[in-house]
Amino acid sequence: MTTFDDREKSFEKKFQHDQEIQFKVNARKNKLLGLWAAGLLGKAGADAEAYAKDVVMADFEKPGDSDVIHKLMKDLAAAGKPMEDHSIRKQGERLMEEAKKQVMAEQK
Repeated sequence: MTTFDDREKSFEKKFQHDQEIQFKVNARKNKLLGLWAAGLLGKAGADAEAYAKDVVMADFEKPGDSDVIHKLMKDLAAAGKPMEDHSIRKQGERLMEEAKKQVMAEQK
């Protein structure tokens, strides 16, 4: 194998690793967002964890965060606690930093 081939494989592995980390961070952010919303909905313990899992699974419906935001808006409105999408997105941005910290700490 040439040096070029080695470098190419190295870049491919790094890209794959970075994508896996980003996936884990996004899933963790969605879980934290689900736990936050669960608190607003009055859920605790196993109910909150189950709801957070539902939020994570909602992210697989469409690319991007719109499916998660839509689920949270619908659930909060149904519980009499309507919230604008920009407020939920802002909370997601805040939780993204925490998610990054948690995932990176697990990588060490």
